[in-house]
Amino acid sequence: MTVVRTETVRQIAATLAVAASLTALASPGYSFTAEAQRQCTGDAFRLCSSEIPNISRITACMVKNRSSLSPGCRVELDKGLAMKSHRVAEQ
Repeated sequence: MTVVRTETVRQIAATLAVAASLTALASPGYSFTAEAQRQCTGDAFRLCSSEIPNISRITACMVKNRSSLSPGCRVELDKGLAMKSHRVAEQ
C-alpha cells in the first residue's frame, strides 16, 4: 500500500514539475494549457525522469532532446520557446 501511494505521489509531483517547466518557457501572454501537459508528460517521464522535480533541468532536458520529443510535445515546446524569444526581443 505504501509503495503504491509513494509512486502515485511521485507521479503527481512529476506531472506538476512538467507543467511548471512548460510554464517557465512561456511568456505572460502564453498560458500553460492542459494540452501542453497532455502532450509532454509522457516525454518528460521517458526522456527526463532523472531531472524530476528540478524544473529548470527538466526544461533544459526537453530542449536538449527536442528531436526525440513526440510531435505534439514538440509543437507545444516550440510555442513556448517562440513566445519566450519574442518577449526577449521586445525588451
